[in-house]
Amino acid sequence: MKPYNKNLKQASRDLRNNMTDAEKFLWSKIRNKQILGVQFYRQKPILNFIVDFYCPSANLVIECDGSQHYTDEGLEADRIRDHALEQLGLKVLRFDNRHVMGEIDAVVQVILDMISLQLESPF
Repeated sequence: MKPYNKNLKQASRDLRNNMTDAEKFLWSKIRNKQILGVQFYRQKPILNFIVDFYCPSANLVIECDGSQHYTDEGLEADRIRDHALEQLGLKVLRFDNRHVMGEIDAVVQVILDMISLQLESPF
């Protein structure tokens, strides 16, 4: 299990109950082991962050990014967050909400390809 801040447990529950439309749509495509039989968790605390989706068997984090992620502050915060997660051996995939809503098949294919790579890798 990856380290996390137990104080984020309630916040992650709140986020699960208030997912964005893009998160709901993507969740409908990856839940219940629909992709290569791997389990995803949503709004999972890791370190001091809550990631949108986490697949432990593939060491994969998926983020759905809204407009706040494309400000200078948002980009810097995401860079710091991604670096910290990568230090744990996690691969972070980011998708713009519009991409998720408009091109879900392409998004799912990228996720499937990444899971395949991660599962093949010995590290």
